[in-house]
Amino acid sequence: MKVVIAPDSFKESLSAPEVAAAIARGWRQVFPEADILLRPMADGGEGTVDAVLAATGGERRECQVRDPMGRPVSAHWGWLGEEGGAVLEMAAASGLHRVPKAQRDATRASSYGTGELIRAALDAGALRIILGLGGSATNDGGAGLLHALGVRFLDASDRDLAPGGAALADLARIDPAGLDPRLAGVELLIAADVDNPLCGPRGASRVFGPQKGADAAQVETLDAALAHYAQVTATTLGQDHSDFPGTGAAGGLGFAARAFLGARFRPGIELVAELSRLAEALRGADLLITGEGRLDSQSLHGKTPVGVARLAHAAGVPVLALVGSLGEGYQELYDAGIDAAFSLVPGPQSLEQAMAGAAGELQARACDLARLWRMARG
Repeated sequence: MKVVIAPDSFKESLSAPEVAAAIARGWRQVFPEADILLRPMADGGEGTVDAVLAATGGERRECQVRDPMGRPVSAHWGWLGEEGGAVLEMAAASGLHRVPKAQRDATRASSYGTGELIRAALDAGALRIILGLGGSATNDGGAGLLHALGVRFLDASDRDLAPGGAALADLARIDPAGLDPRLAGVELLIAADVDNPLCGPRGASRVFGPQKGADAAQVETLDAALAHYAQVTATTLGQDHSDFPGTGAAGGLGFAARAFLGARFRPGIELVAELSRLAEALRGADLLITGEGRLDSQSLHGKTPVGVARLAHAAGVPVLALVGSLGEGYQELYDAGIDAAFSLVPGPQSLEQAMAGAAGELQARACDLARLWRMARG
């Protein structure tokens, strides 16, 4: 029997490699001789670096960067070896988890630290950089990232702007002359699971600003500031990129990556699956087991279980999903390649209890499913 285990992380509870290992332990209780391939997954957000390194054997590295509020922190990234590849995730430097809830300020938060991560990869000799977007605390249109890479943002008095998205309302001129020349020889791939434009009703500020601490008035301020930023950028570069799908990702960092760095966008799960050689692992497999913290109708939009299920479906491999909870409309995923989905929660309990016991419950439910699988196969 060949089983491929390819889950996402259970946010704030278990990493994707930990989830995969727990499921494998449970399955082996029933099928100790099974050929089990672990392929931890991610969709471009938090956990992408760990998932890719677990699957590729790459090297985890650390560097000091600035967090969204400008404080020094240590952030990790991944070096993929001789081919000159690097994998980064914005959340490591500029993630929402970096800022305590009471201190969150979407008008001032900066993506500068993510630019420092890119600089670290360039210093290591990277020729291909994969940057996962997701979980950001910022709404600065990627201006902070660009500043870290040498671009200057100036007001009418030729002074550098303060960090954060709100300051972009005072933007008079962009000077890209200092942009790190090494970027010209680097392929930059953006791994993201959203297709929002930079501004407007579906833009970065209105859709994602509130979860980063912005109130209604600040959302409108930020949206107007990003629209102005887009206009000045179009004047500077000769092209308006603000309506391109994905430019609103990570507080508009997708816009900076496309307009100034020539980045290409790929669905995060596709990129991680490709790096992990998931399609190759599925050849001859009897079953794929996936999962994440929650499965509902929104999981159809670029989330890990659906992405891996589509690959498994193409390979003729049935799919089981083990998830923390099943939300409204999860049955819609049965038409997207998931054959059956099961929740871990054994009975009434708090979220904290569920998160604390996730590893044990994953192992127990995987064992239960293996017993059912054995019975069904006779």
